[in-house]
Amino acid sequence: MKRVASIDVMRGLVMMIMMLDHVRETFFLRWQVSDPMNVADTDPGLFFSRFAAHFCAPMFVFLAGLSAWLYAHPASGPRSPAGFLFKRGLFLIVLEICVVSVAWSGRIPPATIYLQVIWVIGLAMIALALLHRLPRGALIALGLLIVFGHNALTPVTFQPGDAGYIPWTILHDRGFLVAEGALKIKVSYPLLPWIGVIVLGYAAGPWYASATVPAQRRKLLLSAGTAALALLAVLRGLNIYGETLPWRQGPDALHTVMSFLNVTKYPPSLAFLLMTLGTGLLVLAWLERRDNAFLRICATFGGAPMFYYLLHLFLLLGLQTLAVAWLGPNHGQRFEFSSLGQVWALSAMLIPLLYWPCRAFGTFKRTSGAAWVRYL
Repeated sequence: MKRVASIDVMRGLVMMIMMLDHVRETFFLRWQVSDPMNVADTDPGLFFSRFAAHFCAPMFVFLAGLSAWLYAHPASGPRSPAGFLFKRGLFLIVLEICVVSVAWSGRIPPATIYLQVIWVIGLAMIALALLHRLPRGALIALGLLIVFGHNALTPVTFQPGDAGYIPWTILHDRGFLVAEGALKIKVSYPLLPWIGVIVLGYAAGPWYASATVPAQRRKLLLSAGTAALALLAVLRGLNIYGETLPWRQGPDALHTVMSFLNVTKYPPSLAFLLMTLGTGLLVLAWLERRDNAFLRICATFGGAPMFYYLLHLFLLLGLQTLAVAWLGPNHGQRFEFSSLGQVWALSAMLIPLLYWPCRAFGTFKRTSGAAWVRYL
């Protein structure tokens, strides 16, 4: 594999995990999971299925920052990523509103537009377009300040109608921007902590520079990942800082572990980011020395991330529509599975189904000179 193929492999791995979570939301929606999850009432299988999906968004955003650095530092010499980041960010925001929301709802227009991970990546890219010129040390300091400090802002709240409600809802507090009328708009992914993540991803770019030997990069990844998880063990273990919901000893070891792992995603707490990014960095280090057929399949998915994302959403929408038409609704107006095992089984079947379209598009993207292809 090429020396930076581990980035595509990592992206492909989390995209496979994402399939599981989105099949759950399509065919197991009646079993809602809160944020953080209710450990006492959530089946362990459902808990860990949802927990696995926690790793998707942080790695998407971190790798978006890392990829932006690679774009800015090609072999031909440095170039500014500002224009591309700004245009790509706007494209993702429009895509979330006009396409992704339709894929989730199956309606044109949807009754509610949920501003989710694609929108927040777009906004974070626009922020990075403005911030990337800062010295690397300043970027690291800013990224760490946001990631570590935003939990201290949790007590700050605004009520609908307050002057600060809309900007604070976009930045930090999940909620409705438009709560009444035919079209509602809700922020599901507050922006502020994700700016910290994409900035840290950009600052980690030099680890993948041509002058950095693989052994040194692996050492840096291992050190950063280990430090993140060690800090998590202290802060979370002692319930000091970084998570609004303290963990507690459960009725058995399993529920105690579940309580410890039960961290806040919306917005992502410090504990959430230390856990997911720390683990992700260790996996990236592990991938440095690995090459096999499965990882090359992962790299195929990771090489066409937006194509995969849109394709799998519309595939799930089509399957739900066909199931209702063929088998009839069994939960309200939806058709849903009777067990979590069926969610896992369908996820395992759909991932191979998407391989050939993603491979074909990846080949087209590498050979096409069309500018629009870069956005997918």
